[in-house]
Amino acid sequence: MSHHDTERRAHREPLLWLVVGLPLAAVIAGISTLVIAIRAGGADALPDPVRRTAQVQQLDLTPDHIAAAEQRHATLHRNGAELSIELSPETTDPLLLLQLIHPTDAAEDRQLALTRDGDAWRGQLPDQLPENDWRLQLVPADGRWRLHGRWRSGSNEVELAPALDRQ
Repeated sequence: MSHHDTERRAHREPLLWLVVGLPLAAVIAGISTLVIAIRAGGADALPDPVRRTAQVQQLDLTPDHIAAAEQRHATLHRNGAELSIELSPETTDPLLLLQLIHPTDAAEDRQLALTRDGDAWRGQLPDQLPENDWRLQLVPADGRWRLHGRWRSGSNEVELAPALDRQ
């Protein structure tokens, strides 16, 4: 038996698959990670504008301080797709915005315009709203004050209050 008869072809060598396969798998995993990161976008969990300084994000808390100083609070009531909000103290703002903030996916966030109807503010929920818990923010169109709340799935009433204690 000659030396030539015992040689194997290159593609049948297990060491070759290790030498080529591991770096190739690392390159594919790196490209996949990059694609996932690009598709995810830069959406923050909060829809509020923040100022970034070095590694710190700073949110303007002035609207929360104003809501606390004015002792604002609200109650949201849901009746099917209809929403009504009772706000105290009264406001002269012509329009209120209710932000429904999805807990994990910023693409699912919604913003509803509420108009005054007697003593309450009324609006309509969008069709096909996912059934999950939502973070809520209620703000006037000018953003001067802000109230927060948590809407638990299946609940028909939510209390909204300032995020900060009155000081």
